[in-house]
Amino acid sequence: MNTIEVTSPFDGKVVGTVPFSSVEEVTQAIDLAQDTFLDTKNHLPKYKRVEILENVMNIMSSQIEELTNLCASEGGKPYIDSKVEIQRAINGVKLAIEHLGAFEGKEIAMGHTASSANRMAYTFKEPIGVVAAVSAFNHPFNLAVHQVIPALAVGCSVIIKPATQTPMSAVKLIEILEEAGLPKGWAQVVVCGREAGELLATSKKVNFLTFIGSAKVGWYLNSKVANGTRVALEHGGVAPVIVEKDACLDELIPSLSKGGFYHAGQVCVSVQRVYVHKDIIDEVANKLSSAAQALVVGDQMDPKTEVGPLINNDEVNRVEQWVDEAVEKGAKILTGGKRISDSLYEPTVILNPADDALVSTKEVFGPVVCLYSYDDIEEAFTRANSLEVSFQAAVFTKNIDTALLAVKRLNGTAVMVNDHTAFRVDWMPFGGAKASGLGMGGILHSMEEMSNEKLMVIKSNVL
Repeated sequence: MNTIEVTSPFDGKVVGTVPFSSVEEVTQAIDLAQDTFLDTKNHLPKYKRVEILENVMNIMSSQIEELTNLCASEGGKPYIDSKVEIQRAINGVKLAIEHLGAFEGKEIAMGHTASSANRMAYTFKEPIGVVAAVSAFNHPFNLAVHQVIPALAVGCSVIIKPATQTPMSAVKLIEILEEAGLPKGWAQVVVCGREAGELLATSKKVNFLTFIGSAKVGWYLNSKVANGTRVALEHGGVAPVIVEKDACLDELIPSLSKGGFYHAGQVCVSVQRVYVHKDIIDEVANKLSSAAQALVVGDQMDPKTEVGPLINNDEVNRVEQWVDEAVEKGAKILTGGKRISDSLYEPTVILNPADDALVSTKEVFGPVVCLYSYDDIEEAFTRANSLEVSFQAAVFTKNIDTALLAVKRLNGTAVMVNDHTAFRVDWMPFGGAKASGLGMGGILHSMEEMSNEKLMVIKSNVL
């Protein structure tokens, strides 16, 4: 069996090894997933699925410290935030269990026309089939939960391909599921290369593809899936925030700091473009810069660390190049702007980068927040909406009319009022529009997406 080493993004030390699947082994996994799903006599009844998921919750709850260290060591997210990720993952399993009690169809009206007389009709839910889940590195355990648990909850078989930088969390989740009583074949993990990963995503035996990652890869796979495969894509954004002059700065600054520098900015809805009214731009700039300077940057395994490493050294190089380009185009560095080491980059605040700079037009996915001054809010809306991406946005204001106007005008699938763009709870709909993705995620919404609605019409002369 081939294996690969998993290394810490902070110092490159080996933190584990996992099996590495060949194209043939991925093909076998797909065949097993389909055979398992088509074996209807051995489908798991809903109460059995609930029992297994409850066991998963209990196992995870007894291993919070172990899972936190596992997640942090491979992904680079600080220990304190990785612990929150594990707690969220446990709650995600709970949400799936709870939603099964509301996972239902409805009556379709009949009898109100002559052609529908003597009939009654109802819809009900059935699992869609085999689910292929391609996952990202930035939340390795919770993303695996979001892609695997909804599939199992509704009765699908599922294969997850985690990012090769962070595969241990997904491998551990599958081990926990088997320990909890899930029979072989229902959930599998394949750590593999691009060719095998594309085979998984585009196989005719796959009925649903859930992809979390770059837009380039996601839209490519979407163009290659088999006919009839349902697809959910979650890509990134370049999250805009509008700050009006009546915003509460005592609440604004901590929120922007958390939303911009959480996980070193490696979040698809991380605060990136902040449009601030000209009357308060200097105060916001000074206070946000001070907040960024106060953050503890370092080894993600240190409980004191607030900002950890980027996922690899090449990403540090890229962020450095993008910030340097912004300066060349006239931007001012208020704080940061330099690498600390091969793996760490300073939390950086940039003032008024050009609208065509990379930090203004592309997802930085690093610890960089850009501030822009504006005079008229309509100007801010226009600039905020100028890109092809559309995910979560935010507005800070005490004026309810301004808040409602921003919610209406800002492109996005969600607009936060007096909160940062990276806010998320696992039962809310979550996903991008335009180039940012396709469909909605979240535990509940994924369960709906991973099922088909079937209609039953009964004709009887007694009706």
